[in-house]
Parts: sequence; C-alpha cells; structure tokens
Amino acid sequence: MMSQMPRPTAMSTCPSCEEPLESGDRFCGACGYDLSAVPAPPDDLPTVTLSTDGAVPAANPAVDWPSAPELDSSDTPAPVHLPTDLQGTDSGGSELPSAVRFDGVPEQAGESAAGDYTLPAPDPRTAPPESLATPPAGTKLCVACRAGQVDRDGYCENCGHAQPRERDHMEQELGAVAAVSDRGLRHHRNEDAFAIASAALPDGTPSVVSIVCDGVSSATRPDEASLAASHAASEALLESLPRGTHPQQAMHDAIVAAAEAVNALAQEPGSAREHAPHQNAPACTLVGAIVAKDLLIVGWVGDSRAYWVPDDRTAPAARLTEDDSWAAQMVAAGLMNEAEAYADERAHAITGWLGADAYELEPHTASFKPDRPGVVVVCTDGLWNYAEAAEEMAGVIPADAAHRPLHSAQVLVGHALDGGGHDNVTVAVLPFPVPPAGAGSA
Repeated sequence: MMSQMPRPTAMSTCPSCEEPLESGDRFCGACGYDLSAVPAPPDDLPTVTLSTDGAVPAANPAVDWPSAPELDSSDTPAPVHLPTDLQGTDSGGSELPSAVRFDGVPEQAGESAAGDYTLPAPDPRTAPPESLATPPAGTKLCVACRAGQVDRDGYCENCGHAQPRERDHMEQELGAVAAVSDRGLRHHRNEDAFAIASAALPDGTPSVVSIVCDGVSSATRPDEASLAASHAASEALLESLPRGTHPQQAMHDAIVAAAEAVNALAQEPGSAREHAPHQNAPACTLVGAIVAKDLLIVGWVGDSRAYWVPDDRTAPAARLTEDDSWAAQMVAAGLMNEAEAYADERAHAITGWLGADAYELEPHTASFKPDRPGVVVVCTDGLWNYAEAAEEMAGVIPADAAHRPLHSAQVLVGHALDGGGHDNVTVAVLPFPVPPAGAGSA
C-alpha cells in the first residue's frame, strides 16, 4: 500500500548507496533511504469550505428502515441509509487518533528475482524426450523452460528461473462474489490478501461476505498481517451470521477479531528478534462488505475502500467509506478540499490500522439499504489510486458486473496495471442483492 504521493527529486543517485533513482522516487529502492523528509504542515493553512456540489437524493420515506443494535457506549442505534448518503453510519463516533503511520516504504534489496545463470534452458522443440518427462508427483515444473523441477526455494533446478509465488496473482469466485489480487508492476511481493465466502442466515436466506486487507509496507511482515486479518475476519463472520447476529454487529466483531489476529503476530519470543532488533509490529488495513437480504453492511479500518455502483448507471455511484488518513483529516477539518488534500505528498499517511502498535482500534461500520440493484466494489488503494471518485469507478467497471463479478474484478485490476501498477492491487465485487442460486459468471 502506498503511503504518500511521490514527488520529483533532483537527485539522480541515492546519497546512501549511490543506487540510480527514477523521477518521483521518494525512497531508494535498494536500501530504503528516505530521499526527502516529510515537511511539517504549515502554520497558515487557509480554511477552505468543503464543496458539496451535487445534491444527494433523499431517502424514500416509504421504506421501512431497520435499526442496527448498539455497537458501543452510544444510546442511539445506528440507522440504515441509502448508499447515496455518503457519510454512512460511523460506529466509532470519536475523533481520529493523532498518531500517524507512514506506509509504502519500498522493498529492501535482497528479495528480488534470482541472478543470472549459465545453464541454458532446453528448447522443448529439440530437447530429448527424457529432459521433458513429467516430474514426479508433488513436484512443480518450471514455468520458463518447462523442463526443470522447482526446488524448495522456488527456483528451477535446470535454468535457475525464479518461479512466480502463489500470492503474486490470485483469483477466486463463489458465484455471488469474486475477488482478484495482483502483485502489481513495481512491488517485489504481494502484501494484499482477501477472503470471500457465503453463509446461510437463520431463516435460510443467503448472505455474502468479502474482506480485503492491505499490508502496511513499512511494517514487519505485512503480507502475514493481511493474510491473518482476512482469514480471522471471514471466519468470525461465518460463525456469527448463521447464529442470527445483526450483520453490522457481526462486522464490528469481525474487525476486532482481525485486529487480535494481527496483534498475535507481534507476540513472539525475544530471541526471535535477536538478529533484527529494529523490526516493528506487523500491520495492515481492512475493508469488508456483507450483503444480507436487503441490507448492505461495510466495515473498515485504514484507507482501503468500498464503493456502490448501481446497475442503472444514470443513478449516482457513491463511496461508502471514509479513509483513516491525513488527507481525510484535512478535508474533515475544512483545511483543504478533497482535490488539494489527495494531491499532497502526505495524503496516504494513515491514521488507523490493525496492529499491536496501533494508537487505538476504531472499527468503522455502516449500514445501507440500497433502493435498486447494483454492485459493491471492495478494494485497496492499489486500485482506487487510479479511479478515486465514485463516478470514475463506475466508469471503469463493466456494465454487466452484477452478472459477471469475476470478469469485472479482472477488468478493474487490469485498469490499475494499465495505469502504472505502482502498488499491489486487490478488489472484490459483490452483486446486490444476492443473485439466485445458480446465477453467476457466464
């Protein structure tokens, strides 16, 4: 996940290791050297009124709005809203924490692809049959030479080619929901993770769940953090929803379970850090969505997002989450408009995350009752950096997304890669309402 928008640098080589730099690099890709300190915010920032251009359609007064149970110490149940009510229902209600975590430090050298090897790869058209024999059960065939076997370290024993890792590109579809994750074009590994699932509610009606997590790159083991969080949240939802727990309460509890799973990664013996004393706690962000009956529930911590895109593209699309980030704080405080805030190099400094060193866990949840069919796009900033506004997201996703969620997720990931692919990219697409059994991708 990217923490800050890059800014041009006049240096051509890293002052620490003399590695050549590219225009716009903020950190050295070889040693991680910080090429420019984050400037302190100026004292004389003007107060700018947040633009509210474009009226939000009023809710249908005839709709019977269900109420979610109380999630915290508040005496007022969280109401349900139309997806066009952008603010949603924030279950936290308190001010954002003052602590800020910077994410997106480029990968350190040493984890790149394998070096050069002198062994030539055999040409399958001319190689003897014995060199192309099927490998024994349990072994993998090299994707490059199609002849050598892959060793335990992930390299071909014949040509030395590094094999793609399992998480470099992942796709999954469960009929009513699909997700795709890709390493991107600049990162050396995929630090995103997702989980999608379906569960029957007590009355037998289906519910669909998606969880998307983005590892904080400046933290230790961000890939493990995102994987642990996505699995823990999904498992918690699959346990609570069939028991009849209100979906908004279930989402809140799932985020807490995810946080505990990430916290547990930091609880390792002191000897485990003997050779790496400067490691920090694993961390990630999380965003999730539940489609259950006529309700749409979203929950999040950090700057991963959920969008609503109606099937009728003449109706307005909407962003359903508010980032835990420096940029969002500036907009909320009226110090900048959204365009100015997200153009700033500090825009992607996150103020909320899951991890043992988080300032305070503030799960956000919101309930919506869409008045028309559509899809929910749940994604990391690796996608929304290339389609930030709800209207942009609606313009990218295919018109038949509700009927072909996997294809739509593939298109969205492709859009991010075509735009530069500077970050890991993960997206889940959930049709609303849940399609009948048997419906799905064509």
